[in-house]
Amino acid sequence: MDAKMNMEYASIQLTDLPDEILMIIFKKLDGVEILYSLLDVNKQLNKIVHDRIFTSVLTLLKYHLDDRIDSLSFRMLNRFCSEILPQIHNKIQWLNLETSSMRRILRSTYYPNLIGLGLYELHIEEAEYLFSGKII
Repeated sequence: MDAKMNMEYASIQLTDLPDEILMIIFKKLDGVEILYSLLDVNKQLNKIVHDRIFTSVLTLLKYHLDDRIDSLSFRMLNRFCSEILPQIHNKIQWLNLETSSMRRILRSTYYPNLIGLGLYELHIEEAEYLFSGKII
């Protein structure tokens, strides 16, 4: 009976798990959500979420089941632009963005290792402006 009572009061926290197990779990989740939720929580989680698995390709938009694409929530976008992207900017190799938040994300920091950019919901006028440098 005492063993059963002790088990009821024993608690295991996420950070009690070894890093390898946490990586296996986190790989199954959305990388942007992982960064948003766990960056700067503690040293162990910070080290894990700075891994290139979570930082090299970022999709900073929301896909819906009905094929719509939206920007991240204001709160999430704000944290990415002010805190997260400046911390991981040198690890980012590819960004997937939608037009309403594209400028803010691209201007939030310098991306020295960016080799690819996916632009979604980009209208012809915006594309002409972006790629010609002319004001329309």
